[in-house]
Order: sequence, then C-alpha cells, then structure tokens
Amino acid sequence: QVQLVESGGGLVQAGGSLRLSCAAPGRTFSSYTMGWFRQAPGKEREFVALIWSDGTTNYATSVKGRFTISRDNAKNTVYLQMNSLKIEDTAVYYCAATAFRMLLTTPSRYEYWGQGTQVTVSS
Repeated sequence: QVQLVESGGGLVQAGGSLRLSCAAPGRTFSSYTMGWFRQAPGKEREFVALIWSDGTTNYATSVKGRFTISRDNAKNTVYLQMNSLKIEDTAVYYCAATAFRMLLTTPSRYEYWGQGTQVTVSS
C-alpha cells in the first residue's frame, strides 16, 4: 500500500515549469528524509533530489540548477519545483520517505512510496 500521495504532474512545454507536491503522514514526517525519484518507460528508476530533516539537500547532476526540493513540515508536504524543463525530464515522478540518513540515492533505502505522477514535456 502507498504511504505518500503525489500531485501536480501534467503536460508542459519544453522550457516551462511545474511544481510537484507530496502529502505525507504527519506523525514522523519532520524526522524523515524525503526524496524524489523518476522512471521513464523501459528505464530504471533514478534519483532526482532529496532533502534531509535539517533542510540540507542533494540533487542529481542532470537536474542541478533547474530543480528545487523543499519541505513544509507544518503541512506535512514536500515539493519539487521544476524549471527549464527538457523533453528528457519526461517520466513518472515518485515521492519517497525514509528514516535512514546515508546512501539515499538508491531506491531500496526508502521505506515509503507514493503512487507516482506523470510529467510529460513536449517541444
């Protein structure tokens, strides 16, 4: 069963922007590391961005400078602001949460996942 719920995906023109949201259970949200992953058709799920409980962030090289991950603990929500979108950003985007604090660019380190939201970038 899914533990998180993503929203905000859709169709956008190349160069445009989109903001994804992820709603999480409130009990332990503030202490968890939150991550975003994506998976394109026929490809492995890949790391996009993460944010630790103290607000420190990390990004995949492919999105650095274009995407921003943030969290609002009062709303139990994590966001992914995506700017300057490229066609190659097209994928299903997944939100994930984990109590671990190291080796967090690997999907298997995450305990909770959302159902995914489709992002399609066209020219």
